[in-house]
Amino acid sequence: MDTQHNNLHTDLDNPHDIELNKPSKSRFLFLLSFFGFFIFAWAGCYNLYEHKYQKNDNVTVPDNTLYEPKYK
Repeated sequence: MDTQHNNLHTDLDNPHDIELNKPSKSRFLFLLSFFGFFIFAWAGCYNLYEHKYQKNDNVTVPDNTLYEPKYK
């Protein structure tokens, strides 16, 4: 009995596979890094805007530390 098997594999190329299409992979990685950096920078600016310095006009300044100090 002949036990010889014909093991011919035919790989089917998936056109949507990112590993097979190098320009598509490059474009995807570029856009991913660009939008990742953009969202990171936008979130940082938004956080700085939300925690900005609040002006307080009710600060008492001693008279001897003014530009023209007043001494007793």
